[in-house]
Amino acid sequence: MPDLAAVDPTVAQLAAAVRAALGRLGLPDGDPALERPKDPDHGEWATTIALRVARAAGRPPREVAADLAAALGDLPEVAAVEVAGPGFVNFRLSAAARAALVRRVLAEGEAYGRSALGAGRHVNVEFVSANPTGPLHLGSGRWAATGDAIAALLDATGHRVTREYYVNDVGEQVRRFGASLVRADRGEPPAEDDYRGPHVAALAADLRAAHGGALLTGDVDAIADAVGAAGVDAMRSRIEATLAGLGVVFDVWTREGSLHASGGLERALTRLRDGGHTEERDGALFLRTSAFGDDKDRVLVRSDGRPTYFASDCAYLADKLGRADRCIYLLGADHHGYVARLRAAAACLGEDPDRVEIVIGQLVNLLRDGQPVKLSKRSGDIVTIDEVLEEVGPDVLRYHFLRQNLDTTMDLDLAVVTARSMENPVYYVQYAHARVASLARQAVERGFDPGDPADADLELLDHPAELALLRALSGLPHVVADAAEARATQRLTRYAEDLAGTFHRFYAECRVLVDDPDADEAARAALLACSRARYWLVTAARQVLANALGILRVGAPDRM
Repeated sequence: MPDLAAVDPTVAQLAAAVRAALGRLGLPDGDPALERPKDPDHGEWATTIALRVARAAGRPPREVAADLAAALGDLPEVAAVEVAGPGFVNFRLSAAARAALVRRVLAEGEAYGRSALGAGRHVNVEFVSANPTGPLHLGSGRWAATGDAIAALLDATGHRVTREYYVNDVGEQVRRFGASLVRADRGEPPAEDDYRGPHVAALAADLRAAHGGALLTGDVDAIADAVGAAGVDAMRSRIEATLAGLGVVFDVWTREGSLHASGGLERALTRLRDGGHTEERDGALFLRTSAFGDDKDRVLVRSDGRPTYFASDCAYLADKLGRADRCIYLLGADHHGYVARLRAAAACLGEDPDRVEIVIGQLVNLLRDGQPVKLSKRSGDIVTIDEVLEEVGPDVLRYHFLRQNLDTTMDLDLAVVTARSMENPVYYVQYAHARVASLARQAVERGFDPGDPADADLELLDHPAELALLRALSGLPHVVADAAEARATQRLTRYAEDLAGTFHRFYAECRVLVDDPDADEAARAALLACSRARYWLVTAARQVLANALGILRVGAPDRM
């Protein structure tokens, strides 16, 4: 659980006040660990510190809580301190503290919700990294959106983040890809182990157009490696364009081949040998990963002298650990074995395995009205990201990918995600933002002068719907910190939907621009003060909605 006092000045003030009160009362020191009560009727914040220090103090918890409440009763940000249950201490914030929240949101603008929790730490997030031998399927889109949003959450909590894609451009798959492209170019039937699908023929045509006939002329086996390398370059460019269409841009594209060419592979193998973690068996070189929790030892170099993919994985890990404090891998559902394997590799390299974190993502089932969608017409055997993007757009696809925990299989129903109704969660959230934008335009059209938020009487905000909205606005910094620490994008989407729902209820119950031309001067002044306070409240709500969507990298439209 992140330190909420580090992301919320009100929590920091309350925590400091509680610790000072413990000292004044001669009670044992302890972390107040403030948390938000589930029931709003119990106040905005609560601490269980009385329950935790009572035994050491030799006193009943409720008695300790009562003394604390009495000692904390004069805090300017608190309207009331109450004792509840066996010894909970609940805080009800003052109208001044609620007003300060609105001004804080407006003053911080796009920075509201962000923190410096991870300042000074560099995190490398590697995700997607699909083989560059075909278009990206829908499951890769889920990992792309989630990896990108996790990186954005880490950035929002002060980390220095690198988004990285690892390109497997070495080995048998490249030769096989090249041979597939040559046969497709010549109109020959594919061999048994060839790559198939319309994308192969399309890419072969592109290579002929780009390179002329020279690249594709000659014996298949003799030119397969060169054609495969050219095909990988072309497919990598297509993958990059697909990801950009989803709003995902990588900082670094690392080729496996660069590790071989730079000597990184040999350096890693030497490091593993020097560490005493390798062993030769039947002419092959093994890494004793089983000593560090792997289910078996892994081959680094085959008996014929060829390095394995795992050897490249070790070299790549060593390279990344030299560049970042923590390396996060987002891998597909078929990579569960990599969790123990990569952590063991880190230990064999002499690194702390806890610097390596593996997040496993599950697949996506594409439906329409509850029925499975047939395989792609373009790629033959998969449903591609590009095809779904054409139908639903990046905002809708990203948001729906981010709504569920990555470790659960996801059903994506096109009939649901394309519906422009309040039943569609992304529409529901975006419409709340558009509603405030519309209200701002109405204010201009009516000649309404909102004044300056510093002068607005924001302490007037005491209607139940206003209080609920204020409570919701205060939650963004906590949710962002929590979601970043847990790598849980769905916590931020849930918050965005709850905030939108709270705003829509407020909008139904509280008119923002209110006036009565027939009222006397005093009554009209009171209505103007109310309108100004509500105007700045909804302006703050607009900012918080935009910030939440911005971290998710989903658009916040002004019109819908």
